[in-house]
Amino acid sequence: MIKLKELWRNKPKNLGKLHEDKTGLLKHREWRGISDTLYDYYRWLITWKDMAVMVAKAPVSTVKGIWNYRWMASYLSAPAWIDRHTEGLRGPQLRITHLHMNGLVKPTTDMINFLLANDKHFHPNSKWADRTVNVDEIFSSELMAGFPNLKDNHVSTIPIFLSSMVDQNITPPYLDITESYGVPADVCPLPSAEAGVAINDDYPMVGKCAITCNMPCDGSVMNSAYIDRRFNIPTHVINVPLRYTEDEVQEYAVEEVKECIKFIEEQTGEKFNWQSFFAAMKKYNKQLEYEVQKWEVNKTDYPQMTGATFWLYRLFYFHISGGMDYRFLKIDKKVNKLMMDAYKKHTHCSKEMRHRAIVWSCPANYYTSLANWLENCWGVNVVMDMETMISYIMYDTEDKERSLATYAKTLQRTTMRKHTKGGYQNVLDELWRICDEYNADTVIMYNQISCKGMDGLNGIFDDQARERNINFIWVDQDLMDPRTVSRRDMREQINKYMTTVLQEEPVDPTLVDFDDTMAW
Repeated sequence: MIKLKELWRNKPKNLGKLHEDKTGLLKHREWRGISDTLYDYYRWLITWKDMAVMVAKAPVSTVKGIWNYRWMASYLSAPAWIDRHTEGLRGPQLRITHLHMNGLVKPTTDMINFLLANDKHFHPNSKWADRTVNVDEIFSSELMAGFPNLKDNHVSTIPIFLSSMVDQNITPPYLDITESYGVPADVCPLPSAEAGVAINDDYPMVGKCAITCNMPCDGSVMNSAYIDRRFNIPTHVINVPLRYTEDEVQEYAVEEVKECIKFIEEQTGEKFNWQSFFAAMKKYNKQLEYEVQKWEVNKTDYPQMTGATFWLYRLFYFHISGGMDYRFLKIDKKVNKLMMDAYKKHTHCSKEMRHRAIVWSCPANYYTSLANWLENCWGVNVVMDMETMISYIMYDTEDKERSLATYAKTLQRTTMRKHTKGGYQNVLDELWRICDEYNADTVIMYNQISCKGMDGLNGIFDDQARERNINFIWVDQDLMDPRTVSRRDMREQINKYMTTVLQEEPVDPTLVDFDDTMAW
């Protein structure tokens, strides 16, 4: 009877033996029992189908894109990227993760297809290229819901931000390009890589006008100058208040949004459509309801979403959807049903949960699946993270002024900004509040060595963690440059803490040490 059960669905073991040395690729697909293996393979085929559809829609443009843009080939590794985020998963967790991942893949393929099909490098007379508004990657798309006849293009998202997640080796060439122009090597690699894409003329050339902003930091502001020179189109800068918790700045913030709307209207000839905006915000609010429900379940003894996909999906739809893409609502409905069914049955989300962890500060783009490795190797389940806890303010869908005020507040609370601006309380006190709410005994604290933003708080973090008896694990990383701190180096820092400080044995010893330097 037991053997029959295991045949249908088994527990993960010896996962490290599945990896090809250095490449990190799978020797063969993971055997998860009949039920989960078939589902995993089915979803693997769907990923390839979505990628094939992208090519079929614009085959000539796709070939030109692969030939002309260094980053384009990185997306061929998307199935391997998904494999890393589903490793060791079973039952509802496997299905939840695949649904979330598909929610990333489908819109991404649509975005790539649109960019290549309307790129003026390949199609000089493209009409849609001039009906597109370029925006920063952490710009919240809700505003564009008021312009239903226009497209928004998050300029850096496809060429470098997302591509660096699926392929750790895509950023170094762009970093080298930027440094060859005299930019110091110790600056944040995110704006540096984005600048390298601009210098190398690797941005698809679309856009009638552009919106940029002072987010999340001064490095991004300087990078905008590179991008502005490359596109050479009218650009409007939104100055988002840094001390965003203060009521005195909110009137100014709303005026900045109004000026942005006015700029888009003047440049495109389109008028802001309040009916379309409110309709999209109703969908946005529903997405937030689903999101908060996920958070509430993760506060319990039976969390259901503990892998890296949790924050990846949140980050993606928060910036890209803007309430305009109905597909995210469909995914959320399916995911939350699976989640609630599993929660009511007291389903465990992993093989063994020894520690409940909070991930804080910005994760490394080149190692998005670290949380999955933590879970499989050491039984450390990440129940919440900083990137997920971005703005969750509901929109008023009737009053124009209140709705604009909400958008202004949302902009002030976007990714990498909500917790790093407005005073130390937003990053320090917020962490301990989250630890209490989620009953966490461990913090994985990313130390981005090229970012100076939180250096002054390092000692305070350590002292207050000891006061609260919280396991505090510092993990050095360099956001988008694996040459500085490799994935293996990141894992080793955690290994040392688990074996020397906590004196624990791994859940899966085969995952303690492996070489994935040549992996996507």
